[in-house]
Amino acid sequence: MKVLIIDYEMGNLGSVKRSFEECGADVLVSEDPNDLKVATHVVLPGVGAFHDGIGNLERKKWIPAIKNAVHHGLPFLGICLGMQLLADSGLEGGNTPGLGLIPGKVERFISDHERIPQVGWNEVYHRQESSLFKDIPSGTDFYFVHSYHFIPISSAHIMSKTPYCGEFISAVGNKNVYGVQFHPEKSSKPGFQLFRNFLNLTC
Repeated sequence: MKVLIIDYEMGNLGSVKRSFEECGADVLVSEDPNDLKVATHVVLPGVGAFHDGIGNLERKKWIPAIKNAVHHGLPFLGICLGMQLLADSGLEGGNTPGLGLIPGKVERFISDHERIPQVGWNEVYHRQESSLFKDIPSGTDFYFVHSYHFIPISSAHIMSKTPYCGEFISAVGNKNVYGVQFHPEKSSKPGFQLFRNFLNLTC
């Protein structure tokens, strides 16, 4: 297994790399889209604004390479901002087109009663069976840090929901493309299990 972690200058990638290595993967953190040719699994982490994230991916010429890898069936996982960038568009930093890999949009939380951003542990409840959540019970806590959330167009792409500001989508999936709003690398044993499950996915 060769996990390629996309480095597009949006967050510290060290903890994601170490977590995958502890799960037994050979990991390459890369700024070069050509390295996707050697990958068996692709990870798009990220912390920051949607507009900046897409801008960096475009500037570093990652977008065509990502779409090509997904087209050829490579398992692809977006984490936090990486999940949001899978959408058609996002409002953070101005209305900006996304990767369009899972139809939907990303909007800011609206609440008069709950703190924004959401920071801390919260339950993740399954909405459909998925290999990504194998051996992870519904209602397991994962660690979140975010002010925006993904709203998919189709309920078929909703993998899990989490109670906050009412309820929001905390994981999405579309064929070989997956996204999680939480940080598995900061979520202890359940996070490592999710990474192991992702590594077990094949083209």
